[in-house]
Amino acid sequence: MGLISATGSSYNTPWPWRTGTALHRAYGPWPLTASKPTPLITRVSLPPAATPMATAAAAAATPRRRRGKGGKGPNSDLSRTLTDCTRRGDAAAAMAAFDAAVSGPDAAADLRLAAHQYNQLLHLLASADRASFPAHPAAAARCVFAHMLEAGASPSEATITSLARVVASDPEGADEAFELVATMREKYGLAPRLRSYSPVLSAFRYAGEACKAYAVEAHMAAAAVAPEEPELAALLEVSAKAGDADKVYEYMHKMRRAVGCVTKETAEALEGWFQSEKAAMAGKAEWDAQQVKDAILANGGGCHQLGWLRNGPWMVHRVSVGEDGDCGGCGCHLASVDIDMEETHKFADSVSGLALERETKANFSQFQEWLEANKQYEAIVDGANIALYQQNFAEGGFSLVQLDAVVTELRDRYNGKWPLVILHNKRVAKLMENSNNRHLIETWRANGALYTSPSGSNDDWYWLYAAIGLNCLLVTNDEMRDHIFELLGSSSFFYKWKQRHRVKYTFNKGKAVVIMPPPYSSEIQESETGSWHVPIEDNSGDERARTWLCIDRSGLTKQPHESPIANGVAQGLTPSEASNGARQRQPEDQAAPVTGKRKDRD
Repeated sequence: MGLISATGSSYNTPWPWRTGTALHRAYGPWPLTASKPTPLITRVSLPPAATPMATAAAAAATPRRRRGKGGKGPNSDLSRTLTDCTRRGDAAAAMAAFDAAVSGPDAAADLRLAAHQYNQLLHLLASADRASFPAHPAAAARCVFAHMLEAGASPSEATITSLARVVASDPEGADEAFELVATMREKYGLAPRLRSYSPVLSAFRYAGEACKAYAVEAHMAAAAVAPEEPELAALLEVSAKAGDADKVYEYMHKMRRAVGCVTKETAEALEGWFQSEKAAMAGKAEWDAQQVKDAILANGGGCHQLGWLRNGPWMVHRVSVGEDGDCGGCGCHLASVDIDMEETHKFADSVSGLALERETKANFSQFQEWLEANKQYEAIVDGANIALYQQNFAEGGFSLVQLDAVVTELRDRYNGKWPLVILHNKRVAKLMENSNNRHLIETWRANGALYTSPSGSNDDWYWLYAAIGLNCLLVTNDEMRDHIFELLGSSSFFYKWKQRHRVKYTFNKGKAVVIMPPPYSSEIQESETGSWHVPIEDNSGDERARTWLCIDRSGLTKQPHESPIANGVAQGLTPSEASNGARQRQPEDQAAPVTGKRKDRD
């Protein structure tokens, strides 16, 4: 005779929230399910013990429970349920299944969950909304994580990040979330990522805890994690709430260096600050105008970084900017901001180092020597990009006619001066087989307008390095996302370089139409009178349709429409001409580390 529950199984307090255990004391009973009723205890008669032979026969007749992929049992059932709940975003159903699997009356004593299953649960909880999950998900997430640790599963960065995200959503959980992120390396040997810090910064932002937000930023810096717009916007807004004008100014410039155009949410946060009384009080009534001009010159144009100028209330307007760069609000002429020569040299050295790692060293070194002896070019042409433009049709192919049309247009624009066309030697060899092409290619060669990259090379490295090294224009529609962004990562000056130096093109009835860089830069700008201009994201592709924030002190008169300054030289000059008069400035940021993958070759 034995005591069993009405369900037919022995009843124990559910593990791991067994009464009296450390987990039960720390987290309490599971919050989602109702308290379990006292099991109905009955006395029943057990059958007589089976004989060894009968036991063996029964074992042979009973199929073994399969484990692992495709098997049956509580773990595979739970895995399927979690996968389905993840697909549907149903956190409540997933947690109910987890609760039943680990502590229900049918829970298996030998249940083992994989780390990714815990991560699925935490991710669902991090994404849950209160309407579909009445109980606060933070309590559930803490229990899941405690179960994971007691079961011996190793957490990953994604585990801690999801847990921190859930805990940070608790009104009282921001400090705990920061502790989770700040100690993940020490406790688990895990490196935090930007996504690990974001929910913590967001929590301190909404709580108005400026000092704690600054502590998060300091920890990010120590972990070599660079904030992006959402994080900088959080830091700026919490500084604005605290009325710390110096910190707001600091984050304005950090955002200027890190992003091009801001989101609508960031624009609204900026409007809120500049319309505040604290913003009106910030600034100095007198300053050295020449010092400000010199600082703008040294910074490559677009900012002086000498603090708030003037004082009094700000006027904030949403405006458009004309094709010539004139602000539709204050009349200020926006600058075309280029990288300075020191940054240019760093950029060229980075690309050169990468190319020498991935190309045949002798070939690329030979190209560098040739380029050093031939510095006369104002434009580099990505030959393959132009010749293959819109050639994805039946009769399409490598169009030398298109390439020649672009070369002709550039010569017309630069008074007969030849650009440099970069083509792979396999392309050229194939073209030379056609007598109609041979004369044109020989003409280019005779005028020094063609450089052929050798077999086994990637011609992208050649045209990119040439454009940077000669500080001239680059004619291509290539967005440079596949290798440039991957290799240079978050290089703070690449965006400026591309905007200032890339020339796009199209064709109209066979005639090439080149689209020169705009006469101004779509990035946050600070003028010599202390006004600000902030571009807002726009997906139309038409720069004329972009909305800007024009932020100016009341009573300022419109500025004269002078030529914008980039690197100290009025616009209308080529980049190389403008850079000849540029002053070098102290670098604001160190060059980003450069890593990447080898690109497929022709």
